[in-house]
Amino acid sequence: MLLGIDGAGKTTTAATLVAAERQAGGPAIVLHNRSGRRWLARAAARAQVDLPVRWADRIETVLRTANVIVSQARAAHRDGLVVIDRHLVCQLVLREVRGLPPGRVLPWLAVALLRADAVVVLDVPAETAQERILTRAEDHETLTYLRAARSAYLDLARAHGWSVVDATATTEAVLTRIQNATS
Repeated sequence: MLLGIDGAGKTTTAATLVAAERQAGGPAIVLHNRSGRRWLARAAARAQVDLPVRWADRIETVLRTANVIVSQARAAHRDGLVVIDRHLVCQLVLREVRGLPPGRVLPWLAVALLRADAVVVLDVPAETAQERILTRAEDHETLTYLRAARSAYLDLARAHGWSVVDATATTEAVLTRIQNATS
Protein backbone atom coordinates (compact mmCIF):
# COMPACT_ATOMS: atom_id res chain seq x y z
CA MET A 1 0.00 0.00 0.00
CA LEU A 2 1.38 3.40 -0.99
CA LEU A 3 0.43 6.53 0.92
CA GLY A 4 1.71 10.10 0.93
CA ILE A 5 0.89 13.66 0.05
CA ASP A 6 -0.13 14.74 -3.42
CA GLY A 7 3.02 14.97 -5.51
CA ALA A 8 4.92 12.36 -3.48
CA GLY A 9 5.03 10.01 -6.46
CA LYS A 10 2.52 7.35 -5.41
CA THR A 11 1.00 6.73 -8.83
CA THR A 12 4.35 6.84 -10.66
CA THR A 13 5.96 4.54 -8.10
CA ALA A 14 3.03 2.11 -8.20
CA ALA A 15 3.22 1.87 -11.99
CA THR A 16 6.98 1.35 -11.87
CA LEU A 17 6.71 -1.36 -9.18
CA VAL A 18 4.17 -3.23 -11.28
CA ALA A 19 6.20 -2.85 -14.48
CA ALA A 20 9.33 -4.19 -12.74
CA GLU A 21 7.44 -7.20 -11.35
CA ARG A 22 5.92 -7.98 -14.74
CA GLN A 23 9.29 -7.66 -16.44
CA ALA A 24 10.64 -10.17 -13.91
CA GLY A 25 7.86 -12.54 -15.02
CA GLY A 26 5.50 -12.14 -12.09
CA PRO A 27 1.85 -11.13 -12.10
CA ALA A 28 1.21 -7.60 -10.83
CA ILE A 29 -1.53 -5.00 -10.77
CA VAL A 30 -2.12 -1.47 -9.44
CA LEU A 31 -5.44 -0.71 -7.76
CA HIS A 32 -6.29 2.98 -7.38
CA ASN A 33 -8.52 4.31 -4.59
CA ARG A 34 -9.35 7.82 -5.66
CA SER A 35 -11.78 10.07 -3.84
CA GLY A 36 -12.90 12.12 -6.83
CA ARG A 37 -11.50 15.28 -5.24
CA ARG A 38 -10.24 16.77 -8.52
CA TRP A 39 -13.44 15.86 -10.35
CA LEU A 40 -15.56 17.32 -7.55
CA ALA A 41 -13.57 20.57 -7.50
CA ARG A 42 -13.87 20.94 -11.28
CA ALA A 43 -17.60 20.15 -11.24
CA ALA A 44 -18.21 22.70 -8.48
CA ALA A 45 -16.20 25.32 -10.39
CA ARG A 46 -18.12 24.66 -13.62
CA ALA A 47 -21.42 24.94 -11.76
CA GLN A 48 -20.12 28.05 -9.97
CA VAL A 49 -20.99 26.45 -6.65
CA ASP A 50 -18.96 26.86 -3.50
CA LEU A 51 -19.29 23.35 -2.07
CA PRO A 52 -19.10 23.36 1.74
CA VAL A 53 -16.10 21.43 3.09
CA ARG A 54 -18.31 18.98 5.02
CA TRP A 55 -20.30 18.12 1.89
CA ALA A 56 -17.16 17.69 -0.18
CA ASP A 57 -15.79 15.40 2.52
CA ARG A 58 -18.96 13.32 2.60
CA ILE A 59 -18.95 12.81 -1.18
CA GLU A 60 -15.22 12.05 -1.25
CA THR A 61 -15.50 9.62 1.67
CA VAL A 62 -18.31 7.67 -0.01
CA LEU A 63 -16.40 7.48 -3.30
CA ARG A 64 -13.09 6.48 -1.70
CA THR A 65 -14.76 3.92 0.58
CA ALA A 66 -16.48 2.30 -2.39
CA ASN A 67 -13.17 2.23 -4.30
CA VAL A 68 -11.33 0.70 -1.33
CA ILE A 69 -13.95 -2.02 -0.86
CA VAL A 70 -13.81 -2.91 -4.56
CA SER A 71 -9.98 -2.87 -4.50
CA GLN A 72 -9.86 -5.09 -1.41
CA ALA A 73 -12.19 -7.59 -3.09
CA ARG A 74 -10.09 -7.55 -6.27
CA ALA A 75 -6.84 -7.91 -4.31
CA ALA A 76 -8.17 -10.91 -2.38
CA HIS A 77 -8.54 -12.87 -5.61
CA ARG A 78 -5.16 -12.05 -7.16
CA ASP A 79 -1.86 -13.81 -7.07
CA GLY A 80 1.38 -11.88 -7.23
CA LEU A 81 2.06 -8.26 -6.47
CA VAL A 82 -0.90 -6.01 -5.78
CA VAL A 83 0.02 -2.36 -5.27
CA ILE A 84 -2.71 -0.25 -3.74
CA ASP A 85 -2.43 3.45 -4.50
CA ARG A 86 -4.12 5.40 -1.67
CA HIS A 87 -6.54 4.18 0.98
CA LEU A 88 -9.09 5.41 3.53
CA VAL A 89 -6.13 6.68 5.54
CA CYS A 90 -5.89 9.42 2.91
CA GLN A 91 -9.41 10.53 3.74
CA LEU A 92 -8.51 10.68 7.45
CA VAL A 93 -5.55 12.92 6.56
CA LEU A 94 -7.81 15.15 4.47
CA ARG A 95 -10.21 15.48 7.38
CA GLU A 96 -7.42 16.38 9.77
CA VAL A 97 -5.99 19.02 7.43
CA ARG A 98 -9.45 20.47 6.77
CA GLY A 99 -10.10 20.75 10.51
CA LEU A 100 -12.90 18.17 10.43
CA PRO A 101 -13.33 15.53 13.12
CA PRO A 102 -12.24 12.02 12.12
CA GLY A 103 -15.67 10.63 12.93
CA ARG A 104 -16.34 7.21 14.40
CA VAL A 105 -16.84 5.00 11.38
CA LEU A 106 -14.03 6.16 9.09
CA PRO A 107 -11.13 5.54 11.52
CA TRP A 108 -12.51 2.10 12.35
CA LEU A 109 -13.11 1.26 8.70
CA ALA A 110 -9.67 2.53 7.66
CA VAL A 111 -8.02 0.11 10.10
CA ALA A 112 -10.41 -2.75 9.34
CA LEU A 113 -9.79 -2.48 5.59
CA LEU A 114 -6.05 -1.87 5.85
CA ARG A 115 -5.00 -5.32 4.70
CA ALA A 116 -1.52 -5.07 3.29
CA ASP A 117 1.75 -6.90 3.69
CA ALA A 118 3.50 -3.54 3.65
CA VAL A 119 2.34 0.04 4.09
CA VAL A 120 4.76 2.60 2.70
CA VAL A 121 4.48 6.36 3.11
CA LEU A 122 6.33 8.12 0.30
CA ASP A 123 7.79 11.26 1.82
CA VAL A 124 8.88 14.44 0.07
CA PRO A 125 9.13 18.01 1.33
CA ALA A 126 6.02 20.09 0.65
CA GLU A 127 7.98 22.31 -1.75
CA THR A 128 9.04 19.32 -3.85
CA ALA A 129 5.48 18.01 -3.93
CA GLN A 130 4.09 21.38 -4.97
CA GLU A 131 6.66 21.66 -7.76
CA ARG A 132 5.65 18.23 -9.07
CA ILE A 133 1.95 19.12 -8.84
CA LEU A 134 2.47 22.36 -10.76
CA THR A 135 4.53 20.52 -13.40
CA ARG A 136 1.76 18.01 -14.13
CA ALA A 137 -0.68 20.96 -14.34
CA GLU A 138 -3.76 18.90 -13.40
CA ASP A 139 -4.49 20.53 -10.05
CA HIS A 140 -2.90 22.67 -7.37
CA GLU A 141 -2.25 22.48 -3.65
CA THR A 142 -1.03 25.16 -1.26
CA LEU A 143 2.19 24.74 0.67
CA THR A 144 0.19 25.10 3.89
CA TYR A 145 -2.03 22.17 2.92
CA LEU A 146 0.91 20.03 1.78
CA ARG A 147 2.89 20.71 4.97
CA ALA A 148 -0.07 19.82 7.17
CA ALA A 149 -0.84 16.66 5.17
CA ARG A 150 2.81 15.58 5.26
CA SER A 151 2.89 16.00 9.01
CA ALA A 152 -0.31 13.97 9.38
CA TYR A 153 1.05 11.11 7.23
CA LEU A 154 4.33 11.03 9.14
CA ASP A 155 2.47 11.01 12.47
CA LEU A 156 0.32 8.09 11.29
CA ALA A 157 3.40 6.22 10.05
CA ARG A 158 5.08 6.60 13.45
CA ALA A 159 1.93 5.57 15.30
CA HIS A 160 1.37 2.44 13.18
CA GLY A 161 4.96 1.43 12.42
CA TRP A 162 4.63 1.98 8.67
CA SER A 163 7.73 2.38 6.52
CA VAL A 164 8.60 5.93 5.48
CA VAL A 165 10.60 6.16 2.26
CA ASP A 166 12.33 9.29 1.01
CA ALA A 167 10.79 9.76 -2.44
CA THR A 168 12.89 12.70 -3.60
CA ALA A 169 15.24 10.53 -5.67
CA THR A 170 14.77 8.89 -9.06
CA THR A 171 11.97 6.36 -9.38
CA GLU A 172 14.52 3.52 -9.53
CA ALA A 173 16.15 4.69 -6.30
CA VAL A 174 12.74 4.96 -4.64
CA LEU A 175 11.97 1.38 -5.72
CA THR A 176 15.20 0.20 -4.11
CA ARG A 177 14.35 2.11 -0.93
CA ILE A 178 10.89 0.50 -0.85
CA GLN A 179 12.39 -2.96 -1.33
CA ASN A 180 14.88 -2.32 1.47
CA ALA A 181 12.19 -0.94 3.79
CA THR A 182 9.77 -3.81 3.20
CA SER A 183 12.21 -6.75 3.19
